[in-house]
Amino acid sequence: MKVYLDTVGCRLNQSEIETFARQFRLAGHTLVSDPAEADLTVINTCTVTTAAAADSRKKIRGATRAGSGEVIATGCWATMEPQMAATLSGVSQVVSNIDKDNLVSQYLQLPSESFDLEPVEREPIPGARTRTRAFIKVQDGCDNRCTFCITTVARGGGVSRPTADIIKDIQSAYRGGVQEAVLTGVHLGSWGYDFENATHLKRLVDIILRETDIPRLRLSSLEPWDLEEDFFSLWENKRLARHLHLPLQSGCAATLRRMARKTTPEEYAKLIANARLAIPELAITTDVIVGFPIESDIEFEESLSFVNNMNFAGGHVFTYSARPETAAARMPDHVPHDVRKDRNAQMRAIFSATKAAYQEQFLGENISVLWESATALGSDGWHLNGLTDNYLRVRAEAPMKLWNKITPVKITEVTTQGLIGRIL
Repeated sequence: MKVYLDTVGCRLNQSEIETFARQFRLAGHTLVSDPAEADLTVINTCTVTTAAAADSRKKIRGATRAGSGEVIATGCWATMEPQMAATLSGVSQVVSNIDKDNLVSQYLQLPSESFDLEPVEREPIPGARTRTRAFIKVQDGCDNRCTFCITTVARGGGVSRPTADIIKDIQSAYRGGVQEAVLTGVHLGSWGYDFENATHLKRLVDIILRETDIPRLRLSSLEPWDLEEDFFSLWENKRLARHLHLPLQSGCAATLRRMARKTTPEEYAKLIANARLAIPELAITTDVIVGFPIESDIEFEESLSFVNNMNFAGGHVFTYSARPETAAARMPDHVPHDVRKDRNAQMRAIFSATKAAYQEQFLGENISVLWESATALGSDGWHLNGLTDNYLRVRAEAPMKLWNKITPVKITEVTTQGLIGRIL
């Protein structure tokens, strides 16, 4: 059977389809890069925003129009809107997040233990999902109750994966040629909280660095209240990527309280200061929501000023999108859409300026890059595009194809599209 896999949304969704890929391959099936070639398509959906939900439906319809034999819809949107998902043309099954881990075994009518053996070597998923990084799911669900978040409803409470399973996944990815593993989860920083003998993410990272040879290890999004100052001592190991994504959501204390975020601007600023002190040239990125219910002009200006003062290396700006079954959707005084749109533009301008300032400090510096793409230039060699450990996008040209290689580069130019370097 030929299988096409695709996803919308977060890195956790990407990690899950990589698991589906290994399981289908282990059962003897072939992955393809186009739903037109597929007997089966699996779409891992997202519902974090209205746009993500719409994109999920679009991908399902697109697979059907392309001629895929049948389509399975899974993930957060399919979990929250199972009846709507089932009515889409071509959808043969809707698999909720609760049953997602058994999706492949149930479809193939195999015992779930069939996939408990040593996993096959990781291979990049064909098509647009070909990657040099492997996303490793270490945790699912969340016990926070941020008032804007639908993911906690769609994913349920926090559940940590055993250390041995995580190590096995990373070793499989490394044997398959991956140079970087990214630890992912809905509430990554809560890993280990639910174990009988509760532990902390710091212990997991330390074990991975000791027991695997993966050249580069990256952490995805971490809630700021999960981190203590001693957490940053992990970065004494140079294989740990100097990048922290710490969602802020607002720089205004009053807005953070309405969001039910477990931090304040002052606590967040102190955490960032400690992290930067411990980790030289650290990139700190974040998420910010603008136009949250009741957000006044004064509150927005307070948030804007705070973000500007934090000097982030980049960030994502989300225009508030009311999601059903969340507390924020029931709040009064929703901000008009045109005001939300204007605030989004102002916040993005701040991030553009602070990102540029962060990049400028690397002009003339030598830094290692993992090359994620290589485009042939004929007799002139190859055009390369990749990322540094501190999440700087770098372009360069080389006489040889260096895809999926880590090489030292001297940064020679800073542009709005990223950095340009010369391979050393």
